[in-house]
Amino acid sequence: MTALEEKFARMATGKPYNDLDPQLIAIRAEATRLTTALNQAADIHTRLARFRELVGSVGTEPMIEPNFRVEFGRNIHVGDHFYANYDCVLLDGAPITIGDRVLFGPKVGLYTSNHLLDPTEREAGGCTAQPITIGDRVWLAANVTVLPGVTIGANTVVGAGSVVTHDLPANVVAAGNPCQILHEITATDKTGFNGVDMG
Repeated sequence: MTALEEKFARMATGKPYNDLDPQLIAIRAEATRLTTALNQAADIHTRLARFRELVGSVGTEPMIEPNFRVEFGRNIHVGDHFYANYDCVLLDGAPITIGDRVLFGPKVGLYTSNHLLDPTEREAGGCTAQPITIGDRVWLAANVTVLPGVTIGANTVVGAGSVVTHDLPANVVAAGNPCQILHEITATDKTGFNGVDMG
C-alpha cells in the first residue's frame, strides 16, 4: 500500500485528518481540472473518458451530465449503467460505492466528510469522513443529500429534497428531512409499463 493509499484508508475510519494537507490539496486541484474538462466536453465519448480517468472504478455505460463535481474522484466506485443528472456533487474523503443501474436526479449530493465541531480544530483543517454505499437500482430524486456513513439498500427510492442521515433498507420509498421510510415497494407499485410508448 502506498503512503497515499494509507492516508485515504485512515481517512475512511472516521478519525480526524488534516483537510489542509498539501497532498490532498493537490489531488483536489487535479480532480477540479478533470471535472472541468468533463463538464466542458460536448462529445459524450470525451466526457466518459474524463469520467473514467477521474474515478477509482466504473462499470459499463455511465451517463454523466454537467456540472459534475467531486472532491478527489479516486474514492468513487460506480457500477454499470450509472446516471448522474445535472449538478451532481460527490465529496469522497471516504469511499463512495454506487451499485448497478443507479439514478441520481438533478443536484444530488453525497458527502462523506464533515468538518470538526471545535472552531480551533476546524480552522486547523480538522475533518472526519465515513463511507457512503448506494445499492443497485436505487433512485435518488432531485436535491437529495446523503450524509457521511449512510448505506441505502437496493431498489430504494428517496424523494426530492430529502436529507438522508441514517441507513435505509432495500425496497422502500423514503423522504423528508430527516429522511424517513414511507412505505415498502410492492407489486401494487407496478403500472404495466414495459418500455413501449403506451400513449
